[in-house]
Amino acid sequence: MKLGRFTLSAASVALLVIQLAMVSAIAGKYLYQRWRCPRVWTRAQAVDPELPMRGRYLALRLTVDGCQSTLPSAAEAAFPRDFSGAVKPGPYMLKQNTTRFRARLKVVNGALTAVAIGDQERPSGEEVEGSAGQPCNQMRLAEVTDYFVSDRARSPLPLQAGQELWIEVTVPPKGPPRPLQMAVKTGGVWRPVGPR
Repeated sequence: MKLGRFTLSAASVALLVIQLAMVSAIAGKYLYQRWRCPRVWTRAQAVDPELPMRGRYLALRLTVDGCQSTLPSAAEAAFPRDFSGAVKPGPYMLKQNTTRFRARLKVVNGALTAVAIGDQERPSGEEVEGSAGQPCNQMRLAEVTDYFVSDRARSPLPLQAGQELWIEVTVPPKGPPRPLQMAVKTGGVWRPVGPR
């Protein structure tokens, strides 16, 4: 095949077709998951602000509800109690140490929820961690999620007092959540991170 002054061999054309097929398959998978997988908004914490040498990517730690997961020991949790000392429903607090466990992510009652998985499933799932003094519904994913902020969008950082960073993600059957869009919440009012 001849394109102007350039000649393409059959091997070059075959390689180009294979690469286009691979990229199209990955794009198709992500589009399918965006359409079929559950979506949820969750709080995020920026752990690495945008840097000029990396572009406008934010590294975010996502909040997950780990209350449905069993701790290694009940001694690690402080449960809410009523006036008589009986345990009452509500999120427990982590008492002493940092706890880490692998979990499968799912959407339950509009929240990104982590459910601990057994030893036989260890290679799969996402790593979740919680710190002492933290409620079980405010645990975080150990791995960061990268979010690209468009050149035409106003950066949400630095956050002002009383502002919260939220991100909408799709939750695929396997693998980490995939970010869709971001918003800043101030006193109950949501402002999407979009064009200036």
